[in-house]
Amino acid sequence: MANINIDFTQKVVIDTQKQAWINSPMAGVLRKPLARSEDEVHITSIVEYAPQSYFSEHPHPQGEEIFVLEGVFSDQDGDYTAGTYLRNPPNSRHKPFSEPGCLIFVKLNQFDDTDLQSVRINTQKAPWLQGIGNLQVMPLHDFEGQHTALVKWPAGEHFKPHKHFGGEEILVISGTFQDEFGLYPTHTWIRSPHMSEHNPFVEEETIILVKTGHLPI
Repeated sequence: MANINIDFTQKVVIDTQKQAWINSPMAGVLRKPLARSEDEVHITSIVEYAPQSYFSEHPHPQGEEIFVLEGVFSDQDGDYTAGTYLRNPPNSRHKPFSEPGCLIFVKLNQFDDTDLQSVRINTQKAPWLQGIGNLQVMPLHDFEGQHTALVKWPAGEHFKPHKHFGGEEILVISGTFQDEFGLYPTHTWIRSPHMSEHNPFVEEETIILVKTGHLPI
């Protein structure tokens, strides 16, 4: 498979709800590739498990990061309902499956070798913290300048123009995110390069998954 969106100097916007599914090596598991290197080392994708489907046991040489969007995702360690954030560190292994079916956002092989923390956060139960203005923030993971969090925008909120040192990656979890460049409905994926700038706002309550500081400088 050829490289897909591996030029990190370019902004990428994908409305994943309009994107076609492709088959994975396992029956009942479908993918929507967002970014993928030709050697299939660096992978970001939306993955759907049909009810009663599974993936064979496999390792994560440079880690795996997951956000459960719908349904229940499971592995040998537990069941993870919609809204769960997971990090499996470098060289971990698991055998994932789903009894009722699920939809997940997945990033593979993008950890620093020393980022060894295993994370399991049910964001439906974790507390929100006060952010800038009327925003609410739920920190999920921080490591050497890289930050991952959920951000809740109340209806009508406008944020000041700002730049992204080390880039910014957004997945719209619910609602509709906007800026001067466009309108991004639920499950839209946006990757903006180092020192990109925008002036975001929302009209309806919106929750986004945000990662910053992880793209090449």
